[in-house]
Amino acid sequence: MSRAPVAIGEADLHTHSVVSDGTESPAELMRQAAAIGLPAVALTDHDSTSGWAEAAAAVPETGVALIPGMEFSTREGFTSVHVLGYLVDPLDEALLAETARIRESRLTRAEAIVRRIGRDYELSWDDVLAQTAEGATIGRPHIADALVARGHAPTRSAAFDGILHPRSGYSQPHYAPDPLTGVRLIRAAGGVPVLAHPGARGIEHVVPPARLAKLVDAGLFGLEIEHPENRPEAKPRLRELAAEFGLEITGSSDYHGSGKPNRLGECRTPADVVARLVAEGRGAQPVLPPA
Repeated sequence: MSRAPVAIGEADLHTHSVVSDGTESPAELMRQAAAIGLPAVALTDHDSTSGWAEAAAAVPETGVALIPGMEFSTREGFTSVHVLGYLVDPLDEALLAETARIRESRLTRAEAIVRRIGRDYELSWDDVLAQTAEGATIGRPHIADALVARGHAPTRSAAFDGILHPRSGYSQPHYAPDPLTGVRLIRAAGGVPVLAHPGARGIEHVVPPARLAKLVDAGLFGLEIEHPENRPEAKPRLRELAAEFGLEITGSSDYHGSGKPNRLGECRTPADVVARLVAEGRGAQPVLPPA
């Protein structure tokens, strides 16, 4: 059964903190949202809900509503696919087990990448840990930050375009379930799944209708179309697919603090879509400012 609609206002539904690969604490993220007059924000760290409590504690101070979420890692063949899961039950056993497995694989993958890079560049695991908040989901962005700190790249983005690019030969995939499993796990945990930045690799990589139909049957709520990294030529096709399958269209910045050029609030989800998303959640609840 859906919840009654909640008046929250427009929201940026995709942001990261130091719990994964952002550069700001969850509380600082909430303060940044308040500074630009953003009514609501979803904290969606990679495969983790660990930042929720700190972000929720900042709601009364900031007056910004929090929509708890996560960015769930999945994989289709050799392609990484991310599914945003909003309002999941953070204690759901199946989701906890799968995200723990993903985080462990991310860790061992990161260690292997650092060993490979360390054969050609001055870089150690301690360098990566120095760029990582305690308890964070360690991944390639932290390696990029370590490369910057060591002087091997000028910025995180440059590290991804250079040493960490697949053509450099240092990368390897980490474990992740397929997207269909991801959508099912999110729904089983009471959450609301949205396919993240589905046009980031261009129109030729937009999810095929037959595959999308299976995700919709499993409970997919929407497509994150208004996103700064979705390529312009892919957006019309994504809108066609959203209309064909009755999916909601969301907008998000994918803010990482100084870790990405994406600006908080640059893409937003309209208030009516936010209300429908919240109404479908059965796990966690949004955290609203005092009346």
